Amino acid sequence: MSANRTPTGPRIAFVTAPELLAVLEELKLREPIFHHPEFGTTRRDYENMTDPEFWEVGASGRRYSREFVLHTLENRAPDPEVSKWLTRDFQCREIAADNYLITYTLFQGPRVTRRSTLWRRTADGWKVLYHQGTIVEPDT
Repeated sequence: MSANRTPTGPRIAFVTAPELLAVLEELKLREPIFHHPEFGTTRRDYENMTDPEFWEVGASGRRYSREFVLHTLENRAPDPEVSKWLTRDFQCREIAADNYLITYTLFQGPRVTRRSTLWRRTADGWKVLYHQGTIVEPDT
């Protein structure tokens, strides 16, 4: 196998541009989204955190509207395992002026997912536009 390929395909360069490192550090503090009480715990907080057009694709592949996500968050019980979750491999790309794609890997015990979130910097703070989680299949 060549140095530019892995068993699952071409090697991807994981480098955030130096001018985006401050943005990356800010957004790392907010991921995984909806699991940081310092940014809010109420429906109103989550409404303020998300763009009115927000939607997500869950690890299952299902699409969820903003309203569905807000309703789910409003009725969610606290998860004591959240403090044990690990994140790594964060990257940041500016995809348009004040719009950023954050990608990372989330380890929730044996469950591993690749996460992508689109964030917009606004006068009112950071807003989530889109989020996706994709399950990483174990190596066979």
